[in-house]
Amino acid sequence: MSGIVADAPSHLIAAPILLPLLSAALMLLGGARWRRWKATLNVASCVVGAGICTSLLVAVDAAAAPAVGVYLPSNWPAPFGIVLVLDRLSALMLVLTAFIGLTSLLFALSRWQRAGVHFHSLFQLQLMGLNGAFLTGDLFNLFVFFEVMLVASYGLLLHGSGERRVHAGLHYIAVNLLASSLFLIGAAMLYGVTGTLNLADMARKLVEIPSADRGLLHVGVGILGIAFVAKAAVWPLNFWLLPAYTAASPPAAALFAVMTKVGFYAVLRIWTLFFPSGNSDNFLFGADALIWIGLATLAFGTIGVWGAQRLDRLVAFSLIVSSGTLLAAAGFDVPALTGGALYYLLGSTVAASALFLLIELLERSRLLADDPALVEIPREGAPFMEPPGLPLDANLDDDERALIGRAVPAALVFLSVAFACCALVTAGLPPFSGFLAKVVMLTALLNPGSLGRESAAAGLAAWSLLTLLIVSGLASMIAAVRLGIRYLWAPAGRPAPMLRLIECIPVAILVTLCVGLLIGASPVLHFTQAAAETLLEPQRYIEAVMSARPVMPPTGGNAAP
Repeated sequence: MSGIVADAPSHLIAAPILLPLLSAALMLLGGARWRRWKATLNVASCVVGAGICTSLLVAVDAAAAPAVGVYLPSNWPAPFGIVLVLDRLSALMLVLTAFIGLTSLLFALSRWQRAGVHFHSLFQLQLMGLNGAFLTGDLFNLFVFFEVMLVASYGLLLHGSGERRVHAGLHYIAVNLLASSLFLIGAAMLYGVTGTLNLADMARKLVEIPSADRGLLHVGVGILGIAFVAKAAVWPLNFWLLPAYTAASPPAAALFAVMTKVGFYAVLRIWTLFFPSGNSDNFLFGADALIWIGLATLAFGTIGVWGAQRLDRLVAFSLIVSSGTLLAAAGFDVPALTGGALYYLLGSTVAASALFLLIELLERSRLLADDPALVEIPREGAPFMEPPGLPLDANLDDDERALIGRAVPAALVFLSVAFACCALVTAGLPPFSGFLAKVVMLTALLNPGSLGRESAAAGLAAWSLLTLLIVSGLASMIAAVRLGIRYLWAPAGRPAPMLRLIECIPVAILVTLCVGLLIGASPVLHFTQAAAETLLEPQRYIEAVMSARPVMPPTGGNAAP
C-alpha cells in the first residue's frame, strides 16, 4: 500500500471486498435449514464490515496529503496489475454502504429473510459489488464489480416473488444489460485509444493522444457516460427505477438506494480524472452536458415528487431528485459546490433508506383496519399476510397477549417522529442535514466568482439549479405533508400497528444517523470539502497509483517485473 499513513494495516483496503465474498461463499454451503446460522453470519459480517470501513475512513481522514491509499492485490505495479484505491470519496461511500447494508439486514430478519433460500448470500454479494466498485482503480474491474452488484440485485429484486416483482424485474434486467453492453463498448474504445485500462494510467496518457484520435476518445467517454447515467437513474434513462424500487421488498429497496449513487460515483471519478481543470485540450469536456442533464433530471423528479400519491413513489422520485442534484452540482467543477453535494448525498441516501423501511410499517395499520383478518403470522416458509378468514385471536396467548408482533409502546409516535425527520431531510428543510447541504450549495451558486466561468450559459445554469433546489424542497414538503396526513393523522380510529423491536431498531439507527449528520455537520462538511478538493486535483490520485511499488519478498528477489 502506498500514499496513506497513520500505520493502517495495508491489507485492510481489500477487506470490504474479501469479507462479503467469503461470507457469501460460506452461506452457500448451507441449505434452507441453516437459515438461522446464515442470518448470524450475515449480521456478524456486516458489523465487522462496518467497523473496517469506519477505520479506513478514520485513517484516510487522519492521513496527510495526499490521502490516497493504493493496494496491489497481485503485487504487480500499475498498470500491469489490479489496483485498489482508497481516498476520501471512496471511504465515504464505503461507510455509507456499510451502515445502510447493516440496517437493511436487521429489518429483513423480522420476516423477509424467509421469503427465499439464498437471501443472505445475495445480500453479501450485493455488498461486495458495491464496495468493489468504490475501491477499484481500473475500468475493467469496475465493470466486473458492476456486474456482481447487478446480478445480486436481480435476485434481491425478485426476492419474495409475485407478478409485480417479476414484471418490474424483467424491465430492470433488460435496461441494465443494455447499459452493461454500452459499458463494454465504451471501455473497449478507450482501451483502443490509450492502450490501458488503469484509470490513473489512462488519465496520464490522455494529454498524449493526437488530435486525430481525440474524437474517438470523446465518443468512447460519451458511450461510457450513457451507461453510468442509466445506472444513476438520470432522465430520460430512469424509467426503470420507479417500478423496480416500488416493487422490491423494503430491505432490498433500502439497500438499492445506494445503487443509484454508484453510477454518480463512476461519473464523478472518471470525469474528474480524465477532464480536469487546466487541461487545454480536454478542459472539462462534457461539463455542460452533465449540468443540463442533471437539471432535467432534477425537474423531472420534482414533478414526480409533487404528484406522488403513495409513499413508495415519493421515495423513488426523491432518489431521482437526488441524482439530478448531484450530477448538476458536480458539473460546475467547484469544490465548494461539490463538497456540499457530497454532504447532501449522505443525508438524502440515509433518509431514503429509512423511508423505504417505514413504508411497510405505515401500511400495516391501514391493512388491519381495512380487514382485521389480515393479522400477520410469520412462520417458516410463509412470511406474508395470512389470507382472509384467519381468526383475529389466532395471534393471542391464554392471557390475550400478542404472541408475535407485540405492539411497541407509542408505536405511532415512533413512526411519526421517524417519518417527520426523514421527510425534513429529503425536503432540505431545517434543522437537518438536507437544509445545511442546500445552504452550502446555494451559497456557492450565489457567488459568481466561485463558479470559475463567467459565461451567460453558466449563469443561467447556476440560477436554474438554485431555483430547482428550492422548488424541489417545496414539492417534497407538500407531498410529505399530504402523505403524512393520510398515513398518520386521518386514520385516527385505526388500530396501532404491530411493530417488532427488530423492525424498529434499523429505522432508529438511520434516523439517528440523520441527526448525527446535523450534530457533526462541521467535521462531516470539512471531510466532504476535502474529498471534493482531492477529486478536482486528480494529480494526487494519479501519482499515488503510479508510484505504488510491489512488496519485495524476504529473499530480496523481484516480486514483479
